[in-house]
Amino acid sequence: MIGRSLATYFTLRFAGWILGVFVGIFLLVFLIDSIELLRSTGGRSDISVPLVIAASALRVPALMEQVLPFAVLLGSIAAFVTLSRGSELMIARAAGLSVWQFTLPALVFAVLLGVAASTVYNPLATAARNLSSDILVGSRASVMTTLLSGSATPSWTRQRTGDGNAVLHTEGVSNGGRAILQPTFWVFGADGMLTDRVEARIGHLEPGRWNLSEVTVTGGNGVPERHDSYSLPTALTAEQVAGGLGSPDSISFWQLPGAIAQARASSLPANRFSLQYQALLARPLLLASMVLIAATVSLGFARYGGGEKMILGGVVAGFVLYVIIEVARSLGSEGLVSPVLAAWAPSVVAILLGSTVLLFREDG
Repeated sequence: MIGRSLATYFTLRFAGWILGVFVGIFLLVFLIDSIELLRSTGGRSDISVPLVIAASALRVPALMEQVLPFAVLLGSIAAFVTLSRGSELMIARAAGLSVWQFTLPALVFAVLLGVAASTVYNPLATAARNLSSDILVGSRASVMTTLLSGSATPSWTRQRTGDGNAVLHTEGVSNGGRAILQPTFWVFGADGMLTDRVEARIGHLEPGRWNLSEVTVTGGNGVPERHDSYSLPTALTAEQVAGGLGSPDSISFWQLPGAIAQARASSLPANRFSLQYQALLARPLLLASMVLIAATVSLGFARYGGGEKMILGGVVAGFVLYVIIEVARSLGSEGLVSPVLAAWAPSVVAILLGSTVLLFREDG
């Protein structure tokens, strides 16, 4: 059995490499994202450079959730290779430790990192992205709020407005469904006839109504009227707006169960939110599978040579797993397969394959 001191040493080595790779990728993504946002808003006098940089800094943590598995993979490969080159793994083997014993600290760290990423990092990243939208909404940056909103693609829904109905089109949703960006309402009366077209820069959801800002109302006479603010009745809740118009990524881990229950109670499709929740639950297993993939391609480095090919093979294996996960997510979000199966199956298969390869290579 591996001793506590050696287990702590291996854990710190893996933690250092994984967190170092994560921070390095974070800075690179932040640089690229800032440059892209600055390019998209070039020449706009209502958006300052510090504001764009701040908004990008708040947005990047959410983007990094997709990168975390690759940071674990690359960091684990680097840690295994470094330990092999320093003959530390050779000494551990000579002391009677098996591959499973000195891989265990990395697996435990990956699992704990996955738990922390889902329960702590995800809510903080979600709140930061929502805050970035709020900052830019306050700066009147309508294009940027669309880019940074929880839902970056146009969405449609129908709602009740007093005696009639309205068809709502919005360019984005933020703040958990409490704000919509660049909304347009087509308001119909009780007789089903179109009465008004209402366009606004932003709408904030309050109990029983939309509070719209910078509004243009075009009535039946075709003459547009400008309003600084405008109220429109609605029966929608923030959960229904987020469920029908928003993105699952805009809802934090702890809020997802409520959003799923609310969507089902409102007869709205909940597949996307169920899939996101199950994916966050499966994240510790996914990160552990990345450690096993790294072990299969790195542990033979010192004995067999060909380290470059092994490392390239590990990167390719991680990329293939990512593609499989994305395909499974697409199937799960469309309801073609169960969200539980779509979220858990790729990680379980990766764990089984990695364990099998290690058994044949190290113990076979």
